[in-house]
Amino acid sequence: MNRRLYALEHYTGPDDTAEPVPALPEDVRLRLAVRLPADEVVLALVEGPDEPTVVAAAAAAGWRVDRIGPAAWHPVADDTLAEGRRP
Repeated sequence: MNRRLYALEHYTGPDDTAEPVPALPEDVRLRLAVRLPADEVVLALVEGPDEPTVVAAAAAAGWRVDRIGPAAWHPVADDTLAEGRRP
């Protein structure tokens, strides 16, 4: 299957608790999720075959998607941090 990367935004409020992103169906894959409290948003990077499938998978899992768009991995100069290792 050809998987594409999408950035999902889930808007939160200033007093919202950090609820985990729910498990998604097998045809999509959650790669990363990060909460930006100052911006009141959770950003999730999800791989899937196409945008409608990703949105439907998130909805079926009970996760509201407020905005979605194509994404691409950005290279880093030193991949030791990207792999979770400390310098």
